[in-house]
Amino acid sequence: MNRELKIEPLSRDGFSAFGDVIEMEGSRHFPINNGATERFHDTARVFAQATEGYASISLARSQPLPSPLRIRMLERHPLGSQAFIPQDQRPFVVVVAPAGEQIDAGSIRAFVSNGRQGVNYHPGVWHHSLLALSADQDFVLVDLITAESNCDEYWFDDERQLTLDYAGLLQA
Repeated sequence: MNRELKIEPLSRDGFSAFGDVIEMEGSRHFPINNGATERFHDTARVFAQATEGYASISLARSQPLPSPLRIRMLERHPLGSQAFIPQDQRPFVVVVAPAGEQIDAGSIRAFVSNGRQGVNYHPGVWHHSLLALSADQDFVLVDLITAESNCDEYWFDDERQLTLDYAGLLQA
């Protein structure tokens, strides 16, 4: 099988099977702090199912990978969600597959964020590593810190060729 993934615009509806889109647009909001702040409320749920551990906020700096990219591996975090929120309003690409023990290559999808949208992968959702579209792209990372096993990898065999061409989206 040889298949090139089509890149779709990131939207709440299109991404809902995999997790949450973190964005202000279309989110429930209300004023707080005597009207000085607008709170965009409950845009994503943080899941942490480990018996020991805690939800953590980290920072990540990512570099673009060569395009076209051969998708060789996806990972998942069965015990907790994992969120990436861009810090500099630059677009990035996400590749995901539904939660489950196996991955159906036909169910893998690719999305591009508009740079003002983050993603929150629900527990067990398969995903590729960060796919930055420009150098030194910064993200806030929210996930579970635990000593328990919380990262599974799924490697594709050589017969299943999945490629992603995002050269037209790369930014200088």
